Amino acid sequence: MAEEDVERRPFQVLVLNEISPKGLARLPPDRYFAGKGVPAPDAVLVRSADMHGMEIPTSVRAIARAGAGTNNIPVPAMSARGVPVFNAPGANANAVKELVLAGMLMAARKLPGAMRFVADELGAMRGELDKAVEQGKAAFNGFELAGQTLGIVGLGKVGCLVADAAIKLGMDVLGYDPDITVDAAWSLPSQVRRAGSVSEVLRSGRFVTLHVPLVDATRHLVNADNIGLMPRGAVLLNFSRQGVVSDEAALVALETGALGSYVCDFPSAALLKHERVICLPHLGACTREAEENCAVMVADQLRDFLENGNIANAVNFPAVGMARESAYRVAIANANVPNMLGQISTAMARAGLNIHNMVNKSRGDMAYTLVDVDSRASESLLAELAGIEGVLSVRYLPARG
Repeated sequence: MAEEDVERRPFQVLVLNEISPKGLARLPPDRYFAGKGVPAPDAVLVRSADMHGMEIPTSVRAIARAGAGTNNIPVPAMSARGVPVFNAPGANANAVKELVLAGMLMAARKLPGAMRFVADELGAMRGELDKAVEQGKAAFNGFELAGQTLGIVGLGKVGCLVADAAIKLGMDVLGYDPDITVDAAWSLPSQVRRAGSVSEVLRSGRFVTLHVPLVDATRHLVNADNIGLMPRGAVLLNFSRQGVVSDEAALVALETGALGSYVCDFPSAALLKHERVICLPHLGACTREAEENCAVMVADQLRDFLENGNIANAVNFPAVGMARESAYRVAIANANVPNMLGQISTAMARAGLNIHNMVNKSRGDMAYTLVDVDSRASESLLAELAGIEGVLSVRYLPARG
């Protein structure tokens, strides 16, 4: 495509779910067309739509998920094509935090059972309602959060917010995260005691809440082998992902009394049958504010990538940001193998291009390079770069006025 066409053609963004208008407004209409049924999209905006069975066009250069999890996106397949998958970590953190607090209160004060009692038994009564209330409420004696120990597994944005809120409620907080980031460590309240393992958290917490992604290492993180470590009557909360807790193990622990309540955001047929399971219909991010925050974050990330090649919060690419030093930029995604930068530099030198600035970052098997050059990149150069063994994608990014 000619340079003038690249500069003038609006980016085409396929929108698979309803996205907050505040997010879509970050994509200016003179540079972007965002909507459903886009035949050859440059990017895809998605929330919950399952893309695993979808034929994703070869024109797609990025996928942006307006939320935290990316289980609905074929990330490995996109990585093989050199396509970053963006998400919005932390944008819904406050919404999840508030739901965790609600879950703790529902379990501690036995609110679901109390509400069923009012609706089913009191609702059918005629007369003597006050007497029935006084007789029935004893079954729902609970306990207060203040003074209880809360164990947190996963100290990202949600975990840190939960810790802070719990401390303000008078709780003692114990946290565990072997991969805690520097930013998270700075935002973690100093009163949080550090645990050395998941087992230590399970042994210590009257409440234990999980805030980890679902990966191979965290599948059935709480299972038949360790759930019995929890104090009898403890409350387990899972607002991470279905699969982080073994449903079977939770049900057995509830039946034996080893577990007092299980609160989760992921209903399953087995869980719904137990009266001490509190299941919510995946409400973690279901607030207007969270949806707006997620949409704005991923729209900004998507725009910076499409226009400048910069990458922030991609689950399969390194974070790369470089201020422009030229109107002419080339972005290259490649396998993380030796001598890639040398081959890229050599190809550009043969094309007579002077490199103003270059940045290269890697993440596992994936590497990503941004290069600012002094004049436009020819079609033949782009083809030569694309032909280097290990190169997954090449984009020419002239400045758009």
